[in-house]
Amino acid sequence: MTIFDLFEEIYFALMANRVRSFLTILGIVIGIGSVIAMVSIGQGAQGNIESSIQSVGSNLILVMPGAQKGVGMQVSSGQGSAQTLTQKDAEAIAELASVRQVAPELSKRYQVTAKGTNTNVTVTGTMPSYAEVRKVETEFGSFISEQNVNSVQKVAVIGPTVRDDLFGEDAEAVGQSIKINKIEFKIIGVTKEKGGSGMSNADNIIYIPITSEQRFLAGDTYVTTVNVEAQNQDTMTETQQEITNLLLLRHKIADSADADFRIMSQSDIVAAASSMTSTFTVLLASIAGISLLVGGIGIMNMMLTTVTERTREIGLRKAIGAKGKDIRIQFLTEAIMLTFLGGLVGVFLGWALAYLISQFASLTTSVSWSSVFLAFGVSAAIGVVFGYYPASRASKFNPIDALRYE
Repeated sequence: MTIFDLFEEIYFALMANRVRSFLTILGIVIGIGSVIAMVSIGQGAQGNIESSIQSVGSNLILVMPGAQKGVGMQVSSGQGSAQTLTQKDAEAIAELASVRQVAPELSKRYQVTAKGTNTNVTVTGTMPSYAEVRKVETEFGSFISEQNVNSVQKVAVIGPTVRDDLFGEDAEAVGQSIKINKIEFKIIGVTKEKGGSGMSNADNIIYIPITSEQRFLAGDTYVTTVNVEAQNQDTMTETQQEITNLLLLRHKIADSADADFRIMSQSDIVAAASSMTSTFTVLLASIAGISLLVGGIGIMNMMLTTVTERTREIGLRKAIGAKGKDIRIQFLTEAIMLTFLGGLVGVFLGWALAYLISQFASLTTSVSWSSVFLAFGVSAAIGVVFGYYPASRASKFNPIDALRYE
């Protein structure tokens, strides 16, 4: 049997039971489409998180208070409650040769009111260097200056989300006043929109001089984070070690295991986020993959039915000289063709689903070629795995018994 004859036989066999063939292919289409769509959601989320982390600064190292024991296990008190870092620590870190600049911050959530409106928002007391270290740009007005810090002035730079919540969308906010914890501050700037969500929304933050927050709001000189920009990417590890040694010496701690601070680099954050989103992607793909398994079972069911229906035909073929190998190849190719067609349509369905999700569900999606090739590979594998048993069964029929089959 030539290849042309083989595909001609497959075509007529599939067309003879169009509805059954369509429904069988549909199971593969839904499975492949679901896998591609789910993977695209996971990859889109990963890319979005990584870009958000990269947007907060370059060569960034975060020094935070709070003792640790083991990997990722924070004990005692954590960031926001521990008070083991001070502005003096930040000034000492700035003296290191491998450090380009430092921006200490004191961040807490407060109730903020203005003209009868109110919101609960993160207030970050910091210094002028914060704008460069964390890539914060102002769209209107200006950022905090050295004079604001040195004079302990009650001025504020607000994010666009804060502006919209307190004064209305795109309202003129510079020059207006707000009350943070019942203390009045004058707005001197509005930052450019950066995007984000929940607690990590960079647009939903108020920046004030760190001295003002320490005096009027916190009543102490501790800081919640020291943002450090290393001289370059190659010295990040070295800079982290130098900061560790310096703080251990300043805090009079002999064993690094007893450190009352934590250091995390930007690459550490990206790696942790990537690990979480990769797990999330695998979970989504696994859930969608169940439908592929169901589709594969549908392929096997159809092929077993087809073999039974065509028992006499198989017997006739074997009687006139067809070998078991020829019969096996015919039915196996038929199963692979079903899954291939389903995979082809499923790829387009997955692409369409990813596009619709990004347009109407406000989720970032990213369809990669690797997921497309994986979909084709999986569909072909399903054809082989679930089509082999029916094909093998057909190849073993005794021609005499097959011709007698009713």
